[in-house]
Amino acid sequence: MEKINIGKKVETYRKSHGLSIRELANRAEITPSMLSQIERGLANPSIQTLKVLAKTLQVPTFTFLLEEVNTEELVVRSQHRKKMIIDDVSYELISPDISGKMAAAIMNFPPDSASSDKLLGHQGEEVAFVTVGKIRIHLEGEEYILETGDSVKIPSYMKHRWVNDFNGHAAILFSVTPPSF
Repeated sequence: MEKINIGKKVETYRKSHGLSIRELANRAEITPSMLSQIERGLANPSIQTLKVLAKTLQVPTFTFLLEEVNTEELVVRSQHRKKMIIDDVSYELISPDISGKMAAAIMNFPPDSASSDKLLGHQGEEVAFVTVGKIRIHLEGEEYILETGDSVKIPSYMKHRWVNDFNGHAAILFSVTPPSF
């Protein structure tokens, strides 16, 4: 865990609001010297000072306490996707991982393949978009044929099953929250 640079965050929000150190200090009722020291990492603000700065800058207090995100870890190159094959259906994770509140993946269905032998449900709410081909989806007791460009929302725990009983390949992009792979 890296050290959180609260001062840098305060400075970034101050500048985004077009405020000078003196203006923000006056509005937050602290000295410009104290604010300057906070921004340069020479002083640690009290929780009360953070609350006042957050209110003045119109951001939640916890914003200053969040760890920095390494943006490089947010990018997933197509050749580095995590892949899994179950029977004939392949899954490619297009989100970096499944640690957050949402994940997205691509399901690839060759002809004469299915996601499972029977209808299954899971915790996550899902939205699926057919990117290639056409596919049959069973939702509880109903059946629908989805074609390229069609989409479906699947509520949590709704039993469903994907079946490609057509001649061509089908691919579905889906997002699920929370991740339940």
